[in-house]
Amino acid sequence: MLTQQSSAQQPSPVHAHDSHLLSLQDVTINLGKRTFGPFTLSIQAGERIAVLGPSGAGKSTLLKLLAREHTPASGQATFRNRNLKEWTLAELSRHRAVLPQSHEVAFGLPVDLVIGLGRVARAYDPDLKTIVRQAAELACAGHLLNRRFDTLSGGEKARVQMARVFAQLWDIEQGLLLVDEPIAALDPGLQFNLMDAIYTFAAQRGHAILAILHDINQALQGFERLILIKNGAMSGDYPQQNVTISLLESLYDVNLVSAVSDNGEVIVAPSKLQKRM
Repeated sequence: MLTQQSSAQQPSPVHAHDSHLLSLQDVTINLGKRTFGPFTLSIQAGERIAVLGPSGAGKSTLLKLLAREHTPASGQATFRNRNLKEWTLAELSRHRAVLPQSHEVAFGLPVDLVIGLGRVARAYDPDLKTIVRQAAELACAGHLLNRRFDTLSGGEKARVQMARVFAQLWDIEQGLLLVDEPIAALDPGLQFNLMDAIYTFAAQRGHAILAILHDINQALQGFERLILIKNGAMSGDYPQQNVTISLLESLYDVNLVSAVSDNGEVIVAPSKLQKRM
């Protein structure tokens, strides 16, 4: 349960294990005149990790670094015990999938083709049609397969892109799923359904999930580990049960209140009291 703690009582951070799927060691990134990092973290197969932080803190920058969309200025990044920069994009696409914030595609493609784009790195893919259909059904998008992508609503596009990610990692084990605000455009009921689908999909295959989230409650209820980002750097890496109200208030510079639901879930919300200084 979340509690108030003084700065002298902050919980101990997560310690990296000896074996890892992906690892960053003192990695920094230069974007224009701004430097992000250093980032030091390790991701294990099967882990569910949420990344929290205020807007502009560097959450999406961290995700793009993990996806190899950004090149480190210093430090070392490894994936499956191999330097990340040594992987070709085609090789990486067989082991990690990325769901970005933007769900647009350049052309008005059929939905089944958009989902199938997750598997373009495979030269031979006899089960493509079956996997596309199953991935669409898992993402609550099966009824959209006969539509064109540019005719869909924002929420429908999000479901199709999620199906694309499912298709990409459908038939491998212990991959990495990187998602940036996966449920931002969805209504509350569908949010729960799709997050459950992501959890089930990953758990069945041993995939790790790293998700950028703005929803504190989604992070607390669905993820076992929280990475906190502020001012372009990591401010903490904690097991979910060690995250306190004080930590979150310091992260967002706001006062927060919490309540416990009838089924024992802790719910956190901003308070109308004066902003923390």
